[in-house]
Amino acid sequence: MTDLVVCADVGSTFTKVAVVDLGTGDLIATASHPTTVHTDVLEGLDAAIGSYTGAPIYLCSSAGGGLRLAVVGYESLVTAEAGHRVGLSAGARVVHVSAGPLTGSGIADLKASRPDVILLVGGTDGGDDEVLLHNARRLGTARLRIPVVVAGNVEARPRVVELLAARDVPYVATDNVLPRIGVLNPMPARLAIREVFLKHVIGGKKLSRGTRFVDLVRGATPDLVLTGVEVLADHLGGDLAVVDVGGATTDVYSVLTPDPEQSTGPRAEVAGTLWRSRTVEGDLGMRWSATGVIEAARLEKLDLPGSLAAAATLRSSDPDFLPSTATERGEDLSIAALAATIAFRRHARGEPGAAPRKDLRDVRLLIGSGGVLRHAPASDAAAVLAAPLGDLAGGYPLPRSARAVVDMSYVLAPAGLLASEHPDIAVELLRRNLLNVVEQ
Repeated sequence: MTDLVVCADVGSTFTKVAVVDLGTGDLIATASHPTTVHTDVLEGLDAAIGSYTGAPIYLCSSAGGGLRLAVVGYESLVTAEAGHRVGLSAGARVVHVSAGPLTGSGIADLKASRPDVILLVGGTDGGDDEVLLHNARRLGTARLRIPVVVAGNVEARPRVVELLAARDVPYVATDNVLPRIGVLNPMPARLAIREVFLKHVIGGKKLSRGTRFVDLVRGATPDLVLTGVEVLADHLGGDLAVVDVGGATTDVYSVLTPDPEQSTGPRAEVAGTLWRSRTVEGDLGMRWSATGVIEAARLEKLDLPGSLAAAATLRSSDPDFLPSTATERGEDLSIAALAATIAFRRHARGEPGAAPRKDLRDVRLLIGSGGVLRHAPASDAAAVLAAPLGDLAGGYPLPRSARAVVDMSYVLAPAGLLASEHPDIAVELLRRNLLNVVEQ
């Protein structure tokens, strides 16, 4: 078993395991088990691992609600928006965004959002630091004791750190997410958020007794999935996208080829363009957020079968619902197709009224993820993914020639877990289980 490694994702609902041969990149076995979040998550993990318990474990987690991030910025359309985008790419659920000097009511709103981490941004390098310093001071005196990632004006960083340290606020300082207007620098903040998640957040969720679980976790699941998507895109040598339809959210990931004109020319956004990104739609899901899919579909003027609203209400009221008839399975697929379509529209279009932020025309591969797709017949899963690819009324340029595949073995998260220590094996795992469909 010396060449085997267990890659596991402890999710809020299910714990999923993939056993990978580090010598060949073969996927040896997969398994899943309900996450034992109400007792000790290690019980579900050990049950899923089964006979491979002696192998090393690489672990990511979104249990206990995942990573909740608040962004405190300087100006809503610049640094706060840049911080919001970086937070999503770091695998966080952004629960609060504020811009400008923090006030008493602003601190109250921040506290009410219950963030696990605060991303403090503001100013370009060498630019204005007044608001950044003010906000650091207010965070220090607010007694929130929430860890802060400092990713603003680097020239103000020593003073910001001093203000936080004087009040015993835990922090990690890193490079500016927006060093210059229109230049987005996500990776340092993304790594710092991962560090804070591992050091301060996982243990605080009390998901397990002892330190074993905390010691095993390497990052938030969405962050590691994006890493896997990046590895796949680099190997593919082209644009790709992923839509993950879950019970509570629908996430869209994309890795696109940078457009020099959009990055530096007259079309450049002041908050920068994130070419490797993730968006989270918290109102679109198969169970907890099923009614949100119906509401969003009506706003988007999408066709709704007459019985689907009642079906969505049933699923929202009973998140453990499992379809048992052909009609119920068809309702699940209809909700999934709507969720994928709306999530793609939002991902591509950006904020209402703004120019499209994502040009998906060159996307060569669309990967579908989520239990509704993995458990469906291939033809039904293909029909769900065809919905966003054929969305002519979406208001954005569609992929011109994308192939659609389903991550049947759930290998994107394992590839992300393997990428730093075993990059070649991560590529081989993805190639064998996803790209072989495209390369045939």
